[in-house]
Amino acid sequence: MPKIRSHSGAKKRFRKSASGKWLHRKAGLRHLLTGMSAKRGRALRRENVIEKNDSKGKLVKNYLPYE
Repeated sequence: MPKIRSHSGAKKRFRKSASGKWLHRKAGLRHLLTGMSAKRGRALRRENVIEKNDSKGKLVKNYLPYE
């Protein structure tokens, strides 16, 4: 049976932590930043966790079958 290709867009957006959780960057730090509070900017810098039972977690597993 042939191998499944990994989704190249998902490879750039998601990574797995040491404990096996999926991490992703939050949106909103590209442009129009002058009106944003510093607290909001710091909060957006942190990576967010996608839970295993969440539908996105299952979707990422399908996109990246060998990760």
